[in-house]
Amino acid sequence: MTADRITLKGLRFRGRHGVLPAERELGQEFVIDVTLFLDTRPAAGSDEVTQTVHYGELALDLAKVVEGEPVNLIETLAERLAEVCLASELVQTAEVTVHKPAAPIPLAFDDVAVTILRSRS
Repeated sequence: MTADRITLKGLRFRGRHGVLPAERELGQEFVIDVTLFLDTRPAAGSDEVTQTVHYGELALDLAKVVEGEPVNLIETLAERLAEVCLASELVQTAEVTVHKPAAPIPLAFDDVAVTILRSRS
């Protein structure tokens, strides 16, 4: 795995994911962090965005997933987001964290999150 990384942290989207009917009906905020591992030298050498991952376009693609079809588990959501990240052949590995700050837990908590690491096979 290369040490070069592109990171998008704290992307906020509204989605209707969860097991409970109220989560599906009302929706809630999800916070997404992604780290892409790739060789950035071609982009640095050419100074061309076509030689790297356009993080603005990636953010829009991630939004489509979070704001799109509901799933029960944030594990499933993380997997779908990782697939989006790995769609670029430049990306060797993607780390995805899905935070669910309004998870239905009847206690005080700071965060609920799932983090996955997926590599190109």
